[in-house]
Amino acid sequence: MQLSLAGDPFRAFLCLAICLSAIVRGEDPYRFFNWNVTYGDIYPLGVRQQGILINGQFPGPDIYSVTNDNLIINVFNSLPEPFLISWNGVQQRRNSYEDGVYGTTCPIPPGKNFTYILQVKDQIGSFYYFPSLAFHKAAGGFGGIRILSRPLIPVPFPTPAGDYTVLIGDWYKANHTTLKATLDRGKKLHFPDGILINGRGPNAAWFTVEQGKTYRLRISNVGLQNSLNFRIQNHKMTLVEVEGTHTLQTTYSSLDVHVGQSYSVLITADQAPQDYYIVVSTRFTNPVLTTTGVLHYSNSAKSVSGPPPGGPTIQVDWSLNQARSIRTNLTASGPRPNPQGSYHYGMINTSRTIRLANSAGLINGKQRYGVNSVSFIPADTPLKIADYFKIGGVFRVGSISDNPTGGGLYLDTSVMGADFRAFIEIVFENNEDILQSWHLDGYSFFVVGMDGGAWTPASRNQYNLRDAVSRCTTQVYPNSWTAIYLALDNVGMWNLRSEFWARQYLGQQFYLRVYSPVNSIRDEFPIPKNALLCGRASGRRTRPL
Repeated sequence: MQLSLAGDPFRAFLCLAICLSAIVRGEDPYRFFNWNVTYGDIYPLGVRQQGILINGQFPGPDIYSVTNDNLIINVFNSLPEPFLISWNGVQQRRNSYEDGVYGTTCPIPPGKNFTYILQVKDQIGSFYYFPSLAFHKAAGGFGGIRILSRPLIPVPFPTPAGDYTVLIGDWYKANHTTLKATLDRGKKLHFPDGILINGRGPNAAWFTVEQGKTYRLRISNVGLQNSLNFRIQNHKMTLVEVEGTHTLQTTYSSLDVHVGQSYSVLITADQAPQDYYIVVSTRFTNPVLTTTGVLHYSNSAKSVSGPPPGGPTIQVDWSLNQARSIRTNLTASGPRPNPQGSYHYGMINTSRTIRLANSAGLINGKQRYGVNSVSFIPADTPLKIADYFKIGGVFRVGSISDNPTGGGLYLDTSVMGADFRAFIEIVFENNEDILQSWHLDGYSFFVVGMDGGAWTPASRNQYNLRDAVSRCTTQVYPNSWTAIYLALDNVGMWNLRSEFWARQYLGQQFYLRVYSPVNSIRDEFPIPKNALLCGRASGRRTRPL
């Protein structure tokens, strides 16, 4: 989409400077986007709701890009309240200022704009963007991100005949403001009302295919809390990519997609020419929510009919075994920053183990959630901005422990310190009866192990130290643990959060401050010249234009 510069001299200057700089230095290509964020009426479950639209669309437009592209995304906030967009899975290398969460980026005020300057450095794969403030995610404002390999880089499967974004997620009929008010009163949300496929209700999302051809589906769970099982009537799916990692090409009849996760599968239209159900249903819930879409053969002679195919419901072992079967394709080409040779991650000694236990409880009579007993509360100034300007009293490094404390929940702006270039182990410990899904901004990590029961040092004996999948969002099953290895090669302030959005909103998150004592552009970019400043940083200056 062409970027409109009328009436905004700064943006005109910014884009002109970017383009001239790119021409002079022969930089990677630039792609420009101009987005207007508004409220609008939507009817995904048959009742009118206040939705968040991007350029009048729900869901928002896809972002198409190629490895190392620079994305210039101007976001104009036409909402009556502050707004931010975050980029789930885009690593923002050396540049956490652009991450679009409140700990790193000042909100865009009503009636104002902000231009994100992102680079999809050393990345491929399927991701998505979403609104990160308040409870906006329950109103829309999300869309797909696809990062294609460069033309000369071989991809481990033939080019498909088509490439579809499939955004699935649970959904409430209530407006996001009502849901937020419930949480602000310290109450839990009721069970969601339905499931959407690309923003549509039952049988409203159609995907057209030609018989005999193969298609790629990029499936992301953009919902608020529930794991979802995805399946297509009479068709098998071949998994080829998970959040930027080419995988062993294993075939599945259905696939569990936990909240916040993204998968790419190939399907071949090799059945009789008719329409087939696409089915999405909740996992580990009672009742089970189900919705359907349609895989439509272009020469179809018959509509969908009868009951949609069933799938797994509460079986944890089934899901755990599937998760363990998802492994990296070690022969595939792909862009890699290769920190410390970490693609031989099993041969590197970890320098630190961090154990993170989620918990729920009441604080002052209100529902809260936490990590290692700390329930996160936002500061009055984004943490990264405060760090840059050395504003004291906003946060304290070390305000969350490396290990579960066993104590009750308490409120704090929790920030954990970590050293640049360290190679660490993180163990997520889930002692609750519900599945957890964890996401780390700025990174991909190796999911080396997961199992039921309590983690102990002896659990390392069962780690996969050869071909564990590298991704940015991982599940932890009820009363279970998941272990990851992480190369801290990206300086910045990075959000580690629950993807169960009500739990995130009520404190199940913290920030990992990856610090380098060297003030060098080699390690971290300076604050963007156009960065918005707010809170205690208001009135300060970034850098000269």
